[in-house]
Amino acid sequence: MKASLRKYAPAGLILALLASLSAIGFAIVQRSFTLPVQISISLAVIGVALFVLLDPQKTREILTGRQARYSSNALVLALAFTGILIALNYLVYTRAPRWDLTEDQQHTLAKETLETLKSLQEPVVAEAYYSSRFPSTTAQDLLESYKYNANGKFSYEFIDPEKDPVRARSANVTRDGTIVLKQGNRSEQVTYASETDLTSALVRLANPGKRAVYFLIGHGEYSPDDSGDRSYSEIKNLLSAKNYTVNTLNLLATRNVPEDALALIIAGPDKPVSTEEISLIQAYLDRGGSLIYLAEPTIVTHFGEAEDPLATYLEKQWGIRLGQDMVIDLNYNPPSVAVSAKYAQHPITERMYNLAVVMPSARSVSPVQIEGNDVQSYVLTETAQNSWAEKDFNSLRNNQAAFNPEQDVAGPVGLTIAATNSKTNARVVVIGDSDFASNRNYAQYGNGDFLINAIDWAAKQENLINLTPKKTTQRILILRNNITLGVILLTTVFLIPGLTLVAGILVWIQRRRRG
Repeated sequence: MKASLRKYAPAGLILALLASLSAIGFAIVQRSFTLPVQISISLAVIGVALFVLLDPQKTREILTGRQARYSSNALVLALAFTGILIALNYLVYTRAPRWDLTEDQQHTLAKETLETLKSLQEPVVAEAYYSSRFPSTTAQDLLESYKYNANGKFSYEFIDPEKDPVRARSANVTRDGTIVLKQGNRSEQVTYASETDLTSALVRLANPGKRAVYFLIGHGEYSPDDSGDRSYSEIKNLLSAKNYTVNTLNLLATRNVPEDALALIIAGPDKPVSTEEISLIQAYLDRGGSLIYLAEPTIVTHFGEAEDPLATYLEKQWGIRLGQDMVIDLNYNPPSVAVSAKYAQHPITERMYNLAVVMPSARSVSPVQIEGNDVQSYVLTETAQNSWAEKDFNSLRNNQAAFNPEQDVAGPVGLTIAATNSKTNARVVVIGDSDFASNRNYAQYGNGDFLINAIDWAAKQENLINLTPKKTTQRILILRNNITLGVILLTTVFLIPGLTLVAGILVWIQRRRRG
């Protein structure tokens, strides 16, 4: 080979080295034998071939000389060392022991969760519907912990609902970040990746039973069985996906709230609920039932001047007042739409991800102090400051609403209240709007999530199992003075790296002297 071409032979080895590194990098990132990996390997082979063709004499020396014998021994040792590393990594990956070295065991599942996993009779598969835009690290770590402790009875997979919308629809998944637990032909949905929610869903899944909720009908309410925009059929689908049995109830005909009713839902009646029905509802609540009332401003109903027995009962017995007004929110266009700007700390709102609830037409809801009763109430959502509850219906009809400090209620205005009777364990949720959860609006922001959370809480399904709480140990590094800071900086940034560098230089000099 001509000497002029031989000088380019090292370029072939450089090409082979770079291509080999690229192949390793692509294989690690893509985790499959993809086209970039194949091209990189081909370039590595071409680089070695170029070196052999351009400098065959050097190739013979490498393969037959003393250096080759040393190199072959080094190659054997390297291959043996690599094989040992591969074997150890395989054993660690397949039978990896885990140690939680934190003082308060923050990375260890609660004992109740471990007992639940141990008691599983059938395998459970978790389908985590997370798009690439939704953070999934917490969910993956949690699901991996469940899988590790379930003795082969728990597995999971992540599915991108944007890439596989058909599968997401078949699982009744309507929001990103939903986890569907499946056992046999049963399923449970979890919309918040926490140990409490996952374990509660596992308990419900392993202990199937009827969880019935009833929608009141007979007064022009939204019905879960209708279709079209003025319907709650989508809410029914969401509830069915969580293993609820959704029924309708006509108290005017049956004169009884069924014993299996976990909650009674009254969604936007167009006419008042009768006094006789209120007595039946009161008896149901007195024995520990739950009520979700989605009201509407009377100006958009056919209540007229008729008395509203349900509003009277809620105010006198539960301390919840429904205002004779309509909320005006200048932060939204049109201003007749009320938007939740503030959430209280409550199980209904803690999993809302700060998503707003948008109510197309709402009335104010406020607490009233009642002496001597056992009710505790919480205002869940409020509008922003730049809003008010308009009491002049004529100005609303003429589209001339303006804040009157003498009669209107200045913002922020309460839109939702949740209340609990500590004596009977009954629960009530009152919402100042109903069409926010209709088929037309339920998918906006947090509308559907809010109502589903409210039903879960009222039906006492939000937390079936109380996990052992973990106390977080807080540690604070107190730096006494600037001298301490200087010593830390000198040691960590300069001294330790400097000593390492000096040691390396000394070793290099000694090797040079030995020849």
